[in-house]
Amino acid sequence: MSSSKKNISFFLAVPLLLLCYTCTKQKGKINYGEFPEEIGSIMANKCATSGCHNAKSSAIAGNYNLDSWESMFKGSNSGSPVIPFNSNFSSLCFYINTYQELGLQNTPTMPLNGKALSFNEVKIIKDWIDAGAPNLNGEIKWQSGARKKLYAVNQGCDVVTVFDAESQLPIRVIPVGTKSGPDTPHNIRVSGDGKYFYVLFINNNILQKFSTIDNSLIANIPLSPLAAGTGTADAFDWNTIVLTKDNKKAYCVSWQAAGKVACVDLVNHKLIHFVGGMYNPHGIALSNNEQSIYITAQFGNCLFQFDTAFTVSNKYSLDGLPPNEFSNTINSHELVIGKNPDELIITCQKSNDIRVFNTITNTVTTIIPSAADPTEIIYSSQHNCYYITHTEDTLSFSNSRGSVTKLNATDYSMVKLKCGYQPHGMAIDKTSNLLYVLSRNRNTQGPAPHHTSNCIGRNGFVSFINLQTFSILNKTYELSVDPYTIYAQP
Repeated sequence: MSSSKKNISFFLAVPLLLLCYTCTKQKGKINYGEFPEEIGSIMANKCATSGCHNAKSSAIAGNYNLDSWESMFKGSNSGSPVIPFNSNFSSLCFYINTYQELGLQNTPTMPLNGKALSFNEVKIIKDWIDAGAPNLNGEIKWQSGARKKLYAVNQGCDVVTVFDAESQLPIRVIPVGTKSGPDTPHNIRVSGDGKYFYVLFINNNILQKFSTIDNSLIANIPLSPLAAGTGTADAFDWNTIVLTKDNKKAYCVSWQAAGKVACVDLVNHKLIHFVGGMYNPHGIALSNNEQSIYITAQFGNCLFQFDTAFTVSNKYSLDGLPPNEFSNTINSHELVIGKNPDELIITCQKSNDIRVFNTITNTVTTIIPSAADPTEIIYSSQHNCYYITHTEDTLSFSNSRGSVTKLNATDYSMVKLKCGYQPHGMAIDKTSNLLYVLSRNRNTQGPAPHHTSNCIGRNGFVSFINLQTFSILNKTYELSVDPYTIYAQP
């Protein structure tokens, strides 16, 4: 054979050999539902098996299907067993783990009635989740695209739970605070432009600023002269927060006997004002023209009022008697700007009513009797209603603790709904027309948590109310300990 013919034969043979090799390799490789091969092998052989977490059997296995990477992230009856980047809050890890050094353990051990996963198998899964739980192509769930989210603080654990508004599922758990001991995140707000979320703590003197894009910490903003390094006065029990419409300032309330208010610069991350002189101030609202701030007296019958430059202060009565922040008669708790921008709607825990306060006349114009212990309140212009949680209401429904009421903003008619257990924080997602309701579930008579907690205490949960029908959806998702306040990204 001539040299040229040999070369032609060679070049024809090489592609054929590569084609045969490629086909043979692909034919022998198993695609485990888009899981990485090492993870997929464990899932397919130990988890997504007959009678357990596959498509045919998942209905009897907590509605959790592990046939594929996509189905894994559709969640279960209890929420999201896998939280990317955080195996410590991924309950799937608790049920497959029998090794103390690898963290929390829950029963029944999975695989049910089968051989427990080896130390190496559990560690492989935990490490994979801590790396984001990527699929075969390296994609991480909920990582890309413009997604609307909601943010909730877990007061009994120093974390923020992030929800995906489209699926309502918890999708991230973000550690917050700066101390080794409990910082106790108490309140949270999202900026009006949706770019940042802010976390306020009971046991820390800072306001933390995070990016909503990647959940990264932007700044620790001081809330007292000591925290700012400019004085000795200090405060804790930071309780409530309100942001200006331009997202440049925030006003924060310290709920203690020597109560204080701080004004901070959200752009340059510094303390602007810090004033005291109040006994256990609690809720805060900014007037519609942003010239005044109003603060409730948790153990009194009055409202505190300051101009936003802190040059003028007043105290207004909510019951016609002399204003007294120590009276322990009405106990004004939370407040919001009403349907009328010149009105404040105030929950009063001791007198069990809602009071309408006119900011022009500085008087109460209406008192609306309510269910026991009116606590948090939120307004929906879309539905012309206020929604109120009654955390310790044991009278409205038998064998229950807590309720949610809908208050018509025009005629003040009220409808009660049994929802959750010790319900507290609420947020409205206008797109899905849902009200998220956090249940603290601190009382041992409440629902038994589905899984163990990384923190001391009982896990709480979130419920969902259809605002069109004012009816509760047939699903609850478990969170960490004492979920307290939640806020929706605009």
